[in-house]
Amino acid sequence: MPKVTLRNTFHVRNTPEALRAHLSQPQSYVGLSPLVVAVKDVEQGETQTRYTSVERFRFLGVVKYDNMIKVTLRSTPRTVEGEVNSPGGVRLEYRFTLSEKDGGTEVEDLLVVHAWTRPLLGYAAKKARQVQLARAGILASRLG
Repeated sequence: MPKVTLRNTFHVRNTPEALRAHLSQPQSYVGLSPLVVAVKDVEQGETQTRYTSVERFRFLGVVKYDNMIKVTLRSTPRTVEGEVNSPGGVRLEYRFTLSEKDGGTEVEDLLVVHAWTRPLLGYAAKKARQVQLARAGILASRLG
């Protein structure tokens, strides 16, 4: 299965603990990704959280499609990470590495996008990169 790795590093003027707490809550992802409009079916386990994320796509400005994706979320003292499985054959692995730096937190946002065909991978990677870059500004605005 072909894959693409995307990396973005940015700074937020808040503590790693504050970012970890925020990124560890499924509800925080609503709006953190411009595509995510809701989360539902949250199951909190001892070491991970599973939930369904609703991604809304618009085509031609009129037609909307809600993509229900399964998300697994885990948190450690330095990272928040997990997997996303989309019904369209796209899978993502993600990890936020949080390091104290310059009175705030340096965030390394790593995404690995997998898809079953190269054209689908190209589309998914383009959308994932747009979301990844937007997320930096949204996190800084929410917590910085």
